[in-house]
Parts: sequence; C-alpha cells; structure tokens
Amino acid sequence: MGKGDKRTRRGKIFAGSFGKTRPKHKGAVVQPPAAETKPAKKTKAKE
Repeated sequence: MGKGDKRTRRGKIFAGSFGKTRPKHKGAVVQPPAAETKPAKKTKAKE
C-alpha cells in the first residue's frame, strides 16, 4: 500500500499513470438545450 502500489490513487499519482482509480477525465458534461436558457434582459426605452 502507498506510493509503490499502482492499484491505489497515491501509487498512480507517483507512477504518473491513469486508470479506474485515477481517471484522466470526469464524466461527459451535459449541455442544457438552448430553449431552456434564460432570455437576455430587455431594457425599457425612455419616453
């Protein structure tokens, strides 16, 4: 266990490798549809 163990997160960081314990990327980011976003503020015209 520890830095020499490639099965642990600390060991993967020490070895500079990636895998299940230390993935390179997080899960895919889901973008909300354009229709659900808030519309831009409208300013009133001065009379």
